[in-house]
Amino acid sequence: MKKNFPTLVKITIFAVYLIFLAGSIVRMTGSGMGCPDWPKCFGYYIPPTAEEQITWKPNAEFKKGMIIIKNETLFVAEEDLKTSEEFNLNNWKKYTKHSYAKFNKFHTWTEYINRLSSALAGIPLLLMVVFSAFFWKEKKIFTLLSISVLILFLFEAWLGKTVVDTNLKPTVITIHMVAGLVIVALLLYLYFISSDKPKVYKYNSLFTKLVIVSVIFSLIQIAMGTQVRQFIDEQVKQFGFENKHYSLLEPNFKFYFHRSFTIAIVLVNFGLFYLNQLKELGYKLVNWIVFLLFLETITGILMYYAEFPIGTQAIHLLAGSILFGLQFYLWLQSRRSN
Repeated sequence: MKKNFPTLVKITIFAVYLIFLAGSIVRMTGSGMGCPDWPKCFGYYIPPTAEEQITWKPNAEFKKGMIIIKNETLFVAEEDLKTSEEFNLNNWKKYTKHSYAKFNKFHTWTEYINRLSSALAGIPLLLMVVFSAFFWKEKKIFTLLSISVLILFLFEAWLGKTVVDTNLKPTVITIHMVAGLVIVALLLYLYFISSDKPKVYKYNSLFTKLVIVSVIFSLIQIAMGTQVRQFIDEQVKQFGFENKHYSLLEPNFKFYFHRSFTIAIVLVNFGLFYLNQLKELGYKLVNWIVFLLFLETITGILMYYAEFPIGTQAIHLLAGSILFGLQFYLWLQSRRSN
């Protein structure tokens, strides 16, 4: 078991990034409120596939907790019931956590798959915690880090519920994203210290400091990106999903900061690339960081000037989260070289 522990950590990292991918697709398609409740979806463990399943009708059976849409309002069944010819309000209570009352089969199942990916990611995570217990006597840090990741993962699940309950409140979405990046950082650190025969690189003080700056800059940029994305979502609600060319109509300060801050990020990371080449430090991750930075920039330009081509939003978000992970791991490598 001990021998396979790093592999299990790696699988968990991969599973977490799958959650990022699923989440980015949810944002790209505007499916964040595809399920109005959490953890169920319209009161179902397996979401409805047709609007008639969540529409009140006479002589129909509904289970306790099921949610229906009537007169553009969500109602929850207070007990198992069979409807009569008239709608009886005494059998239902209004869903008051938010007022979003629409059904879109595609959005509902997109959000459901996002939740399913999170649940599946919990399997290797739980195994990782179990495996880490075998290191308790010799390397307690493995167990403590694994438990910390599990606690944060549960906190993320609660944040996911809060995101739904608050109808995609921008602040909660930002915290949700940042907490996910913290989980990635802890997992990468756990993999770093549990791997055998680590390579030691040449040490360069300026390089290490620039790596720290790059990590902080990426964290700020991603957090600000979630705010920009929320502004776009608000525009989509106003003008309709089919009118994406209005999404960045009269953008706010956060958008301009997010766009301009890219310049600082590019300069810092190209500084890393230059130092790595000049001093022959041998950090291969730097090349991948430059590639992801290029991908981030291109997708950002396409979203702004080409009216959000399909897939660009998902690639932009996923590339940003991977970029943060690689920069953090590069910092661990440069730190070890000291």
